[in-house]
Amino acid sequence: MSTAAIPGAPLPVRTPGSRARGRHRRPERPEIPVGSPPLVLAVPAAEGPESRPVVDELLSIVRSEQSGVEAAAAYLPNASGEATGPGVGDLIGQALAAGLPAPIVVPLLPGPHGFLAGLHRLAAERGATVTDVLGPHPLLAEAVHVRLSEAGLARADRARLFAITTAADGVVLTTVGGEEAAAAAEITGVLLAARLAVPVVAAALDVPGSVAAAVDHLRATGSQRPALAPLVIGPEADTELLATAAEETGCPSAAPLGAYPTVGQLIASTYLSALEVALTEAEQAREQEPEHDRADEQVAE
Repeated sequence: MSTAAIPGAPLPVRTPGSRARGRHRRPERPEIPVGSPPLVLAVPAAEGPESRPVVDELLSIVRSEQSGVEAAAAYLPNASGEATGPGVGDLIGQALAAGLPAPIVVPLLPGPHGFLAGLHRLAAERGATVTDVLGPHPLLAEAVHVRLSEAGLARADRARLFAITTAADGVVLTTVGGEEAAAAAEITGVLLAARLAVPVVAAALDVPGSVAAAVDHLRATGSQRPALAPLVIGPEADTELLATAAEETGCPSAAPLGAYPTVGQLIASTYLSALEVALTEAEQAREQEPEHDRADEQVAE
């Protein structure tokens, strides 16, 4: 019988669970101060049935990772130039009209992309901050590894030594954004190679011949079962590019990263890093204000 059923017994005291200790414990999540800049997830695609589910799921992960954050997605116009959803400029304007600071804009990209130049210009005109892209990062290497294992192209982890007859013995990490994006992807490729213990090279899907040349390089160096692993989240890459690369090279391909949880975690952590800088700068600016200005503000409050 529980003590709650005994007349006169004191109510049970609920004690918080002890925090996990050691270097693998999850860090405490910082609180988002009231009135902080909103998060705008800049999607390099029009809103549609292919992009919307991925983006909505990622925003859901961000909100679960960091409660209190105001997060919304901004989309590009469609091929006809028509707005398919709120754009970056629209969301910046809405935040300012609501009396909030200009948003922190996080590009939904794992690396360099032509979308970024226009995004930086637009944000600068409206006083908003644009963060770095999400990669290179070990969490992206983890996401690519999982997608490969889901496709039967890699072991789920190196501790499981069972044989996979379809496992790749070389990987081409495919991305979009030209040669600059492929060069940046090499860092994530090194991290992925360490996880898989097979050679990994990067190639750009939007540069003709880049993926085929990477596959030929792997075969020339001894790989008999090369595979393609997209380092793309999804909205930034034309699905035809992915299909064409697999068809032209004759290599199996894993799926794009999509709304894999670590992608949402990266979005949240990227926002938090930029928020910390913004709050520090605001505090420094406040400390540099003349004493009489601060006194006037306290009287007004």
